[in-house]
Amino acid sequence: MRQHGGPLSRLRRGHEELVLDLLRKHGRLTRAELGVASGLSRTTLYDIVAALVANGAVVASAPEAEPRRRGRPVERLALNPLSGQAIGIDFARRAVHVAAVNVAHEVVGTASEPHGPDLAWTERIGLAERLIDTMAGDSLRLEALSAIGVGVVGPVERDPAADDADQPGDVVSPLLRERFKVPVLVDNNTRLAALAESTWGAAAGGQDVLYLRLSHGVGGGLVVGGALHRGAYGLSGEFGHITVEPDGRPCVCGGAGCLETVASVGAVLDAYRSAGGRAEGIDAVTAAARAGDPAAVAVFEAVGGHLGTVLAAVSNAVGPGVIVVGGELAAAGEALIRPVERALIARLMPISRHRVDLRAATLGEVGAALGGIALVLHESPLLSRYPGRPRTEEDA
Repeated sequence: MRQHGGPLSRLRRGHEELVLDLLRKHGRLTRAELGVASGLSRTTLYDIVAALVANGAVVASAPEAEPRRRGRPVERLALNPLSGQAIGIDFARRAVHVAAVNVAHEVVGTASEPHGPDLAWTERIGLAERLIDTMAGDSLRLEALSAIGVGVVGPVERDPAADDADQPGDVVSPLLRERFKVPVLVDNNTRLAALAESTWGAAAGGQDVLYLRLSHGVGGGLVVGGALHRGAYGLSGEFGHITVEPDGRPCVCGGAGCLETVASVGAVLDAYRSAGGRAEGIDAVTAAARAGDPAAVAVFEAVGGHLGTVLAAVSNAVGPGVIVVGGELAAAGEALIRPVERALIARLMPISRHRVDLRAATLGEVGAALGGIALVLHESPLLSRYPGRPRTEEDA
């Protein structure tokens, strides 16, 4: 007689949960990758996978197109896309961005809408709800929603000794939980963009990633050893408040000459107009730089020098393998990246100069929303090695 609650049954269930957890954290994996990551024997793993495929929890995808090799093409396994979905929301300074991803790590929808800088939080949340409603339907099924990851501007974890006003997360979380009846995870939106770029974007699979976002503010994020680094009281990644001009302009942080005073959207617009350029917004300035306009090129040359100096200092301290630059100013392309790279190489330790890879962000304005989903797809992003790829037999 079969004993459903016996030791063997519990052991098997534990193996099933291990396989499902690996697929939830890492997305599509081959059987070989699952075997290395799980430590299960080949026979046990294949038996567990066969049962999960049979009951619909796991699906096998067609082999990806790649150069022909000997042997059978390798198929990948993933959680059934219909078994659950997650939403990420980025409450940026002047816009709301929303993205939805299923448990197979497939993006099923994105939406964005700008707003004024002084829009009340209740109205921002209402805007997020409307954007989610526009995606609901065949691709996004709200009944399959498992959780929401949220990005907000500024520090998220308050100093417990401080008696300050409620932070954005304190307002957002209860309102979204009430509306969607699911758990809500909150973190700084620029840090979430860093996590997203190391998961789906320019640094996909990177274990040590430094991300810098150049927007109306300047901030960043660190993925260290595959884990998102928040720092004490949620203050990690404030690269915009590193001093680059000791006698420079006052900064909103209370200091002077911070990187943000020379490398933010407003600072670049001011510098370009002071140099005789005419532009209503930052898009026109970045377009002028790409077109070789001398005034715009000179502005980004100066900005790039400051950025490279800061990035080199941080890199010498934390040792990233990849540096990703994003935000509106990154649209200047090579006009920004070239001077950043020159200053970076000049100031990095010699042993690191050819080991750090500088890249432009690829996820655009929905990056932080996707980073919110990365929090959801992994139960404990601050303690686990997400989003590192499991080692394969070929890596050994």
